[in-house]
Amino acid sequence: MSATGRPERELLPLGGTARSAKGAPVCATLVYLHGFRSSPASIKARQFVRAVAALPAAARPRLSVPALSMAPAAALAGVAAWIEREVRSPASELTLVGSSLGGYYATCLAERFGCRAVLINPAVRPYEDLAPYVGTQTNLYTGEAFEVTAGHFAELRAMKVPRITRGERYFLLQRTGDEVLDWREAVAYYGGARQYVLGGGDHGWADFAPEIPAILRFAGVDAAAAQLANHGAGPTIPAAPRAAARPDR
Repeated sequence: MSATGRPERELLPLGGTARSAKGAPVCATLVYLHGFRSSPASIKARQFVRAVAALPAAARPRLSVPALSMAPAAALAGVAAWIEREVRSPASELTLVGSSLGGYYATCLAERFGCRAVLINPAVRPYEDLAPYVGTQTNLYTGEAFEVTAGHFAELRAMKVPRITRGERYFLLQRTGDEVLDWREAVAYYGGARQYVLGGGDHGWADFAPEIPAILRFAGVDAAAAQLANHGAGPTIPAAPRAAARPDR
């Protein structure tokens, strides 16, 4: 695990293209940010890596899945430093994909760099939601022990975005069956953003794979190539920023 939160490697080669505001093609870069007590070895992260790897080389974006520091300020600073160093034009070529606490980080970074962000069951108030976890915790995938302190909550509160700007650059994917976080808070907080709210499910989004093509299309990956990533229809990206819960499946 990286002590600084800095992405340690490029997992996949550069290939895909998005479009700038003037219509010129630009190289697409994706960064997947895992959640609390998680890692790049999480189920969703591995599914996302496999889906991107399955894309044709000409349409395949660059993807990085960093091992984030458990210290919030270090995690955010590490990813920000990597973006500044590695991404020429974040506003036109970068999409952050954040799960749970990673969604909170993605929102902070999207506001800072003007890039797109996909939020998967995101944390909205982690400085309060994580309070019961103060003390020694264990990473669910690496087995590494780490300490959660009151200072971490202060760091999280300090980076809070009171209100998102330019809702069109956000895409919220939310399950109403989230047993960890109140799904209604995310729907309200990301008001004005594209939203896909699906009934039932859980916080980990066990059936996440079918949603990946829509995420890739939002990131600017060629629509036909994105469809090949999962060999299925998946959700469509909402044309209007309105949320409507759908029945359980």
